[in-house]
Amino acid sequence: MIVRKHTERARCDAAGLFEAPATPGKHDVGVAEFQLPTPPVDLTPVAPRVDAVIVRLQLRDYPRQRYWEDGVAAAVCDVAAGQTLFHDLRRGPRLLLDQPYHALHFHIPRAAFDAIAVECNAAPIGDLDHQPGVAFHDSTIANLAASVRSDTREGSQRSQLFADHLTLAVATHVASRYGGMAPMSRSVRGGLAPWQTRRAKEILSANLDGGVSLAEVARQCGLSIGHFSRAFRQSLGTTPHQWLVQRRLDAAKDLIRSCRMPLSTVALSCGFADQSHLTRVFTREVGASPAAWRREVQQ
Repeated sequence: MIVRKHTERARCDAAGLFEAPATPGKHDVGVAEFQLPTPPVDLTPVAPRVDAVIVRLQLRDYPRQRYWEDGVAAAVCDVAAGQTLFHDLRRGPRLLLDQPYHALHFHIPRAAFDAIAVECNAAPIGDLDHQPGVAFHDSTIANLAASVRSDTREGSQRSQLFADHLTLAVATHVASRYGGMAPMSRSVRGGLAPWQTRRAKEILSANLDGGVSLAEVARQCGLSIGHFSRAFRQSLGTTPHQWLVQRRLDAAKDLIRSCRMPLSTVALSCGFADQSHLTRVFTREVGASPAAWRREVQQ
């Protein structure tokens, strides 16, 4: 996954709103947050037509939206914060930016939907079930978008694994609910082979900062992302990201217990972004702050 974030300082015009992000691969889901407090009154330019969909989660009310696909105007409608719209990039979507705009865009290419269908033993999905320019409520998309925004605000404090998990969840939900993708076969698949479990643990433990992607760990185990994620949970009872968080905490506990290293140094040594990040995660998972826990175990 790649994350782009546009602000007034970075870009304040209509360009880029419906353009494909420069994602590393054709299966990648791109995420961009557009916040344009004072856009010029203008139509978004015609972007190159690609086989992809933008899932737009509105973050600020956008009343009386005027929108076109294939040059045909959709009905003027109010878009409330928290509502979702789909934009089919094969049909040249254009929006009149005549008021402040704030939204989160998930760019999902057809190749990503196709890969998800293969993973779910389902036929490729067709067109998404939606009306052009019409907003609707979807609590799953809204909740996942909130997690994505929280993750990007925290910078590198979580991990690429967590970001990959969120965007895969968005694309899978859209394919299932709006693309008619049949539920996954209930045939039981096994967990990871012993060598795969060992390899996955080695890679994750060597990258406590979370810089390794879910795709890379899966590739090293000879599996697709979806198969690896399911097999990992079946074998270890948790997700790769959650397992990584526990390894960070275990490493932090070892250092806090065995030496008087400053907590700021402990945090950086164990893959946390800074001391405050360590404190938040440690307190949430252990029930005490690192400083309080150190006093208790060193008494």
